[in-house]
Amino acid sequence: MNLYLRLLLMRLTARRRGRLGIWDTARTAFRVLPHDLDLFGHVNNGRYLTIMDVARLDLLVRSGLWSRIRARGWYPVVAGQTITYRRSLTLGQRFVVESRVLGTYDRWSYVEQTFLVGDQVAARAVVRNRFLHEGGGTVSAAELDELVGPAPDGTRMPDWVAGWTSSTRTI
Repeated sequence: MNLYLRLLLMRLTARRRGRLGIWDTARTAFRVLPHDLDLFGHVNNGRYLTIMDVARLDLLVRSGLWSRIRARGWYPVVAGQTITYRRSLTLGQRFVVESRVLGTYDRWSYVEQTFLVGDQVAARAVVRNRFLHEGGGTVSAAELDELVGPAPDGTRMPDWVAGWTSSTRTI
């Protein structure tokens, strides 16, 4: 992660922006800075992924899950992601990343992240995460479910996510 200033600002302002439940949608505000740009004057495709790291951490911190997983000696890692770019983000532009947990499947948790300029979608991604024990090994689905609790009624992971996960296991 190379956005230490944004990470620091997110952590310093998390309390002021209010608590969330893990199943709530976090809205994390950003502005396009010069170092986000590629040679063509829009946000570099790799920068989106780094900004998503900060926004996911915002959801974890504001929901209280970050302190709970750290107390257990767990940490999250990205195991896969898919992203679709719809509109360019340019210098100085303000945007919001909405992050919400889609659910869990097997040992994975899934987060949808949407980049918005006003009400227009600039990009949308689904990130597959896994939690690891600091001493080694993967946090089981049962351990994760016990910590997070059941998904609210009406929460349903998109059908294509299971197929995507299965297809990436052959890589």
